[in-house]
Amino acid sequence: MQGFGILSVLVWLPILGGIVVLALGDRRVAAARWVALLAAVATVAIAIPLVTGFDRGTAEFQFVERLPWIPAFNSWYHLGVDGISLPLILLTAIMTVPVIIAGWTVIESRPTQYYAAFLIMAGLMIGVFAAIDGLLFYFFWEAMLIPMFLIIGVWGGPRRVYATIKFFLYTFLGSVLMLVALIYLYVQGGDYSLRALHELPLTLAEQRWIFLAFLAAFAVKVPMWPVHTWLPDAHVEAPTGGSVILAAIMLKMGGYGFLRFSLPITPDASRELDWLMIGLSLIAIVYISFVALVQTDMKKLIAYSSIAHMGFVTLGSFIAWDIAASTGTLDGVAMGLDGAMVQMISHGLVSGAMFLCVGVMYDRVHSRDISAYGGVINTMPKFAGFTVLFAFANAGVPGTSGFVGEFLVIIASFKANFWYAFLAATILVMGAAYTLWLVKRVIFGPVANDHVARMPDLNGRELVVLGSLAIGVLLLGLWPAPLLEIMNSSIHHLVAQMTTSKLPI
Repeated sequence: MQGFGILSVLVWLPILGGIVVLALGDRRVAAARWVALLAAVATVAIAIPLVTGFDRGTAEFQFVERLPWIPAFNSWYHLGVDGISLPLILLTAIMTVPVIIAGWTVIESRPTQYYAAFLIMAGLMIGVFAAIDGLLFYFFWEAMLIPMFLIIGVWGGPRRVYATIKFFLYTFLGSVLMLVALIYLYVQGGDYSLRALHELPLTLAEQRWIFLAFLAAFAVKVPMWPVHTWLPDAHVEAPTGGSVILAAIMLKMGGYGFLRFSLPITPDASRELDWLMIGLSLIAIVYISFVALVQTDMKKLIAYSSIAHMGFVTLGSFIAWDIAASTGTLDGVAMGLDGAMVQMISHGLVSGAMFLCVGVMYDRVHSRDISAYGGVINTMPKFAGFTVLFAFANAGVPGTSGFVGEFLVIIASFKANFWYAFLAATILVMGAAYTLWLVKRVIFGPVANDHVARMPDLNGRELVVLGSLAIGVLLLGLWPAPLLEIMNSSIHHLVAQMTTSKLPI
């Protein structure tokens, strides 16, 4: 029985930091800010040994911790990481830092509660990716809704109450069905551990119902069409930091859920219903791209863009059986899953950066309407440079992180079905269209009005935030090998799990 270790520190350090920040209160805002930043930076520092000490040659869970939690239900406080969860834990830790810095002087109402909410949510999200007990996973999955509910509801825009309730109802109702599926699996196998759930034999009928229950939870979180409508409202009303974490981390929980639960626990149902997942993914990529093209609110455009980009994640995750049927081998299956994972990490960096760029402009002009801007490059050349870089990454330009994941998914799609790849590749043009159309109207041209003319360029704090994310976008785009090496063994193990029938003999 392993005791508390580095993963527990990663989960509970930011939560403890949030509690300390709350205790300091708004009378000591300066101290609270520094405590929040210190806790966020310390979380990143503690996550680094996970990467340096990670054994890339095995698919087994590492840094495992296991302590009694709810003995009556044979549920354990069981944490561990593999090549699928490790990059997402690191992404969560990293993205919390710019959110704290971005709200340094912007948040005037209840600032300590604001910082505390993000720190507590960071710890709970790390718990989601580190939990290898089904019930513990559900605990973290549901608990992290509370701080996001408060972030949107307290610091959001005029329609924040509507957006918050819609966000909570969509995600909570889907998650309840996931809990029902987990309880059923426990009743059948007597264990909540992921290893036991992955090995539990299930009939095809059982797998269908469990797959659909998981789909209800994970599709809402991704979000997939047609359960995506909560996301634009949540993004528009959320403060900048809330939009960053929502796009960069929370959406990835849906993709992670498919890889960790749906594919290995219900492989036969996943194969049988892959047409549904592929169809919904292509609809998200194609239809939502056209919806993004006509948006007039910058945050809403980026929100719809996120739905389209996450369509590549689900497409890459569920084309395995079409590849096997088309080629007669499993070659290329891992490529689709690699593309899905790289796309999640890339989208976390790029979407977070783009929402931060919108936040920089909103702090100066207090408008998200595209029509309120124009010619920003004339008064904010440094900011314009970063914005164009992130826009290129969002459009999937080679040399940026946005290219790598989408390219891998498209190549894998060619192995599965020409028309899948044709639709996915063609619609990349739409991604470039709505992204560059946004840049043209906001960044280039003559100065639109006096408000834009008075906009100061990036200050030191903003330069650090956007500069660090730019380095990440370029590094992943130019040198994705380290990320792929970390994932390699776990991805191939997942391929073996999802292509092996679990039907009772």
